[in-house]
Amino acid sequence: MIPPIAQRFVAGETDAEALERVRRLNERGIRGMVNQLGTHHDDPDRVRADTAAYRELVAAIGDTGLEGSVSVKPSQLGLDLGEGRFRRSLESILEGASERDVVVWLDMEEHTTTDATLDAFEAFASRYGDAQLGVCLQANLKRTPADLERLADVPGRVRLVRGGAYDEPQSIAYRDPERMDRAYRDVLERAFETLEGSIAVATHDLSILERAVELSERHGRALEIQMLMGVRPAVQRELATEYDVSQYVPYGARWKRYFLNRLTENKHTLRFGLRALLDRSARPIEAPSKRL
Repeated sequence: MIPPIAQRFVAGETDAEALERVRRLNERGIRGMVNQLGTHHDDPDRVRADTAAYRELVAAIGDTGLEGSVSVKPSQLGLDLGEGRFRRSLESILEGASERDVVVWLDMEEHTTTDATLDAFEAFASRYGDAQLGVCLQANLKRTPADLERLADVPGRVRLVRGGAYDEPQSIAYRDPERMDRAYRDVLERAFETLEGSIAVATHDLSILERAVELSERHGRALEIQMLMGVRPAVQRELATEYDVSQYVPYGARWKRYFLNRLTENKHTLRFGLRALLDRSARPIEAPSKRL
């Protein structure tokens, strides 16, 4: 059972709990972007199970009329077993998504997976395009400006993130926080100048969001704002009154590592989380929203 403090960042352990989270978000004008937690599967049975879970999620979102999408990790769909296995898994999810008008986002993982992820995106973009398929680019990777040029004429959605979740070598990625922020702003500018498809900006930095809004208005482009579950919830609700906002909704039995990562990133919540984890009888404690 997920402890109360973790429920702030993780929707639950089952798809039903994740879908209920999406339903509640929709009531606030926010879309849900559902991800079953898990990565780097080298067991074919686990790959099949997670692929089937995503097909069921797509069907449930589409058949119930929820405003939501799914976000998948290539290594979760079998990339560690070969690109062919990954593509077959992805295609089976996209087929159901196309029938139900549900968007499938490809997450970006370590730099060693970038080429295979972008290759698959390009391979399926002509068939599913902006309506059903999106891919993530990490601004901290030094190769990303070139990847933007590569995707300039490729139909499909692009999500821009600051990056830094993976311990990449300095020769591959910017590691200084200020330099990463500059890279993000540069990539943001290039994306609106270069890309033809929809652009999503995934950040909790309000100054970057303001710049993204300025660019979308200047270029007459639609903009989607994406944020994590449990981070700046009041800001998400406020933004949703004017813009398209999606919240990342993670769920599944493999929630502990994700939850601990969120705690270390959100220092104001850390002391509450540690207290709850050490005391199983602790009641739910919510950090004041002004500290988010």
